[in-house]
Parts: sequence; structure tokens; C-alpha cells
Amino acid sequence: MKIIILAGSNRKNATSTRLGEYAVEVIRSQGHEASLFDLYQTPVPFYAPDEKQADDHNLAELNSRMLAADAIILSTPEYHGSISGVLKNALDHLSQAHFSGKPVLSISSAGGAVGVSSLLQLQAIVRNLHGINAQEWISIGGAQRRRFEATFDGYEEYEGSQDIEDRIQRVIGSFLNLAQTLTSARKSSGS
Repeated sequence: MKIIILAGSNRKNATSTRLGEYAVEVIRSQGHEASLFDLYQTPVPFYAPDEKQADDHNLAELNSRMLAADAIILSTPEYHGSISGVLKNALDHLSQAHFSGKPVLSISSAGGAVGVSSLLQLQAIVRNLHGINAQEWISIGGAQRRRFEATFDGYEEYEGSQDIEDRIQRVIGSFLNLAQTLTSARKSSGS
């Protein structure tokens, strides 16, 4: 299976992007193909439906990688109770062709306790694009973010560090099961 993680931060070393990178590691360890599309490293132009933007290289890459994906993970920081503008802009460039019938896992990183508002918004967007929301989501906040900060060297232990990794791995495992089921059904029906 091909899984794309769309990291929607406009910040270098964002914890939400590092969470997406960790998802890539977990997915690859399960024998699947996973890649990260980092909107900080590969920005797309502001969505302008009246302008021709198909010539933009980054946008063309996003389009082709999203179409080729069997499953999608959307990763966002939570800003003021919402998804990032960078991720919303990228999603505005996409359509049902990119999401229809595909499983989608939403993940977030918040400065506070958790980023539930952004996850609810992502799920509404996914429904409107005819994607299939995973039954769970991942939100990290507060001390849980420590594991995904740029200064984390893997040797620092903090209370709950193993718990958060275990939870992330469990949710991604559940998502992969859903993705395998839906991908097999889609391929057997010829869609």
C-alpha cells in the first residue's frame, strides 16, 4: 500500500511534521510504502480558482502523489482552535478525485492539552471530499509534544514517553488495517 502523509505546518521542525515523520517510520516498519509531503519544504501557491496554477511544480507533485496514494494521513498543528492555513490551502487545491473512497487518518499537535478542534475540522473536510475517516485520531499536546520536538535526542525520558509512542503505534496499526481492507475492496471492484 502507498500512504502519503501531508504535513501542514509552515514552521521548520514543527512537532506536527515530526509526528508525521514518525508515522512514516511506523508504516514502513509494517512493510508499507509511506512518504511525507512537507508543506514547509514544498509550499504550494495560494489557492486562486480564477488563476491557472497547474504549471506550479510543487502543486503538480502534490496532485500526483495524492492521486497515487491508497491512504492518506493529514497532520496539522492546531492554531487558535483550527487547522493551519497552510494545510487548508493545500486541501483547497485538492478534490474528491484525491480522496474518494480512501481512508484518512487525522493527526494534530497542540500547544495546550490536545488539538481536538482541528481534528473535527479535518474530519468534516474529509467527509466533504468523500474520504473515509479513520475511527480514531491522534492528538498530542503539552508534555506529549516533547518526544517530537527538534531537540529530542531519543535518550531523554519523560513521564508518558512510551505511552504516547504505544498509542500512536496502536492507532496507526488500526488505520493500516482499515486501509488494507478498503484498498483490497477498491481494487477488487476495479475502482
